[in-house]
Amino acid sequence: MAVLTIEHLIKRQGNALLLPEINLRMTSGQCVVIQCNNELGHLLIQLLLGDIPASSGHVLIEGDNLPQTFKKKAHKIGVSFLDDGHYGRIKVKDSLTFYKELYHATISIDEVLHRIGLGDKKDSKISSLTFSEKKRLNLGKTIIHNPVLLIWEEPEQNVDIESHIIIRSLLTELLNEGKAILITTSYLADAISITNEVYRLNEHEFKKLDVIDDSGTDAQTDITASAVEDSSQNVILPPTAIEVRPVRVEKIPAKVDDKIILFDPTEINFIETSDGISILHVKGATFPCVFSLSDLEIKLKPLGFFRCHRSYIVNLQKVREVITWTRNSFGLILDDDKKSSIPLSKGKYDELKGTLGI
Repeated sequence: MAVLTIEHLIKRQGNALLLPEINLRMTSGQCVVIQCNNELGHLLIQLLLGDIPASSGHVLIEGDNLPQTFKKKAHKIGVSFLDDGHYGRIKVKDSLTFYKELYHATISIDEVLHRIGLGDKKDSKISSLTFSEKKRLNLGKTIIHNPVLLIWEEPEQNVDIESHIIIRSLLTELLNEGKAILITTSYLADAISITNEVYRLNEHEFKKLDVIDDSGTDAQTDITASAVEDSSQNVILPPTAIEVRPVRVEKIPAKVDDKIILFDPTEINFIETSDGISILHVKGATFPCVFSLSDLEIKLKPLGFFRCHRSYIVNLQKVREVITWTRNSFGLILDDDKKSSIPLSKGKYDELKGTLGI
């Protein structure tokens, strides 16, 4: 039986379509990530939980209509919103204990604290936690009652590297336990590094993306690895680690309205493909490029660029860290203002190490 079934779900307001038709079926041990903006992601979660009525369609949990039976089914769902509030004056362990008693759960609070990396913070007031620690506390609250379905809104938005690793580890454990996990995120790079079950949602369509691991498998190898590497194994690259010897000078064209902008390759942080269009990331802004990703790979490889994923090319001079999320899941952290994180395919990891001479 499916854990979550969404059938023909639509939301309209007057003549305006707020949410296009969504059809989705999730089973135990499956992780689905929906890439969309914050507003659409929040609207979708509200519709799933019955906080606002849908214009048409059904949401079922284990075959029962979720909005109609939410009170009876609430113990089967764990939800973390982007802007979950906290009572800053209470201690971390007391906050978790409240939810444990609310659901009559039997799990040990120390076990939850260990899984979210807050074991040393249990007697601290919530107000003393960092933003990332509060984010992990939110996720901890969702697992106390052992739900079958987890719905997380932007779980990794603006968190630090330690929290990224802890959250990925928790995801791995929960999937191995048979949980179904639905995540919304506005970052495509986060989405495809978590799972191959990625959907893009906008005001016009709900579409599954073609995400294929470069090692030649469609399986969720990025997130279902059985162990997490110690963060001390992450590779920090010194600014002088890469010597680039340009063969020729290239200008990379991008189109903005009716104008063509020519970028020096050294200005480009990374390039991603979206709906068949190559997008240049330059100093925090994005620009559509007239070349395909394959063409750009050929043009830019002699200039120190690397095809790190089927959908990404990175300027190696901008890479600060190579991160091991799990045994089979890797990422690159860039030395830009946003500390951008982009995926590194399992099949490209060894090739990158060879390129960097490490």
